[in-house]
Amino acid sequence: MDDHLIDDETIPLARRSVLPGEGFFTPDSFDEVQAEREAKETLEGAERVVVADPDADGLGCVALVRVAHGDAALLGAGPHEIDEALEYVAEFGEPDLDLYVCDLCPDDEGDVAALPTVAERAGAIRWFDHHQWDDDLRGYVAEYADLVVGASDEVCTTDVALDAIDYDFPERYAELALVTRDHDLWLREDPRSDDLADYAYWADPEEYVGTVVEHGADLPADVEEYLAERRVEKEALIEKAVDRAELTEVGEWTVGVTYGRCSQNEVAEAMREEGADASVIVKPAGSASIRGTDAFERCHEVAGQVNGGGHPKAAGCKPDIYDDMLDYAHHWTTRGAVTKQVILEAFRNLDPADEADA
Repeated sequence: MDDHLIDDETIPLARRSVLPGEGFFTPDSFDEVQAEREAKETLEGAERVVVADPDADGLGCVALVRVAHGDAALLGAGPHEIDEALEYVAEFGEPDLDLYVCDLCPDDEGDVAALPTVAERAGAIRWFDHHQWDDDLRGYVAEYADLVVGASDEVCTTDVALDAIDYDFPERYAELALVTRDHDLWLREDPRSDDLADYAYWADPEEYVGTVVEHGADLPADVEEYLAERRVEKEALIEKAVDRAELTEVGEWTVGVTYGRCSQNEVAEAMREEGADASVIVKPAGSASIRGTDAFERCHEVAGQVNGGGHPKAAGCKPDIYDDMLDYAHHWTTRGAVTKQVILEAFRNLDPADEADA
């Protein structure tokens, strides 16, 4: 494939809005080889390791571990990469290392199949999270790790780490947790939370951690300038997604649905302002973000039906409907039509009585 076909620098924004980023077109086999090499380099000689989701909340936990304990190697892992990261720790980690797992919730025991092996190798395992956990799975993980799970509608994982780590943190880290929570729980009361979220998304994880360790939630001027530059394109992509949005009635709820490569939170807010009780933002890579409001706090229930999960007001999923590249081609040309149908059907499957009983 010619590089220019997937080069974000040359593809017009209107087309870039409906296509996934260039990383999507890299074969998994190539990514796996590179990921294994990088994991081995990261873990070599590390006495303390943090496996974390590399968003603002997960990286906030990394910052706290480093403030409290000094150096800690970071091994980034998304929600569907937990066992892969644990396998790396089992294979390449130092004997008796201290392991932290942060802001990650497994879907089933298969996601933590390597945990018993890691427990034999590690000196200690601490697991901090705030997602919705299955009770049996919580019990299983707790057999091997000191597991602390906060209330998903009240705290973020940075809050959990701040409270669970035995260290007298300076006040700016409590503020970091507060601002991170504002974004992660979709409270939107502190404008700094969008800055943290965007910076974590765009910057190298190590750069983000180093910055918030030094500055907390108040990012320095050069970072603010960087964010302002990046947001020119961000706002243009948001506008494209908002222009495609449609409102549909599903039972007693008004659901906003759109498609595009964009920042889902701002798009969801725009749909909320137009009257949406819940919003679905389908991404070109096949995943989708689901955002709620005070009128709809069951996003995790919708996502749980379509290969995902999350929180009452914020969840994500990737329906298992893509068998080959023709399915993806159909996804791009129809602006996610099948994915939209599958997720809207999940809304229809909700029992209104369950919400009334909550």
